[in-house]
Amino acid sequence: MPPEHDYCKIGPEELADAPLAAWLSSQTKTLWVTAADFSEQDLSRLALTHVRFERCMFYGTDFTAADLSHSHWQSCRASQAVFRSATLEEASFINSDLNNTVWQRSKLAHAAFDGCKLTGASFADSATLGLTFKDCVLRSACLSGMSFYKSELYNLDFAEADLSYCDFRHAVFTEGGSLSMARVNNARFDGADLREASLHGLRLVDAKLFKGATISRAQASMLLAGLGLQVM
Repeated sequence: MPPEHDYCKIGPEELADAPLAAWLSSQTKTLWVTAADFSEQDLSRLALTHVRFERCMFYGTDFTAADLSHSHWQSCRASQAVFRSATLEEASFINSDLNNTVWQRSKLAHAAFDGCKLTGASFADSATLGLTFKDCVLRSACLSGMSFYKSELYNLDFAEADLSYCDFRHAVFTEGGSLSMARVNNARFDGADLREASLHGLRLVDAKLFKGATISRAQASMLLAGLGLQVM
């Protein structure tokens, strides 16, 4: 991240005088936007590369086809925002509310989400090479086809998420996490370490999908209990 003096800092007062698009066209320095409210605004197709957003509101904001590569989002609230077809390569989102956001057909190569809420988010048909999640809630999210191959999955809550066709081969769940009631049709777990993840709600009929994965005795007992069997 560039040093602080390389940014032009703006907030609600500056944006009351001129919209974000005007600031983008008039500044040679990268923008650092703090505590601004862009809710329900149309920011589609704007060039927002390297822009830093801190404590901003984006409820329902439209970022369709915007260029947000290398952007940085800290403690923002952006539930129901639309990032459809946006470019977000190497963007970073930290401690932000991104519930029910739409990322369909977006470019997320090497983007990072840390400490974010992504319940109900849809990543359908997105380019996600090198995308990382850490300490995130992804309940009921659509992640179909995403690769977590050889990833360390730190406290990721995938409960009730669509994980169909996902690649979890040789992935390791650490510091908790959950696959409870997740849709795992045609997902791959060869060599995955699931011992620290919650598997509640998964059925033994799904066990063949976990062939080659490592689970704990307690998890094995839970799966067998689903058939009415007790492990003594």
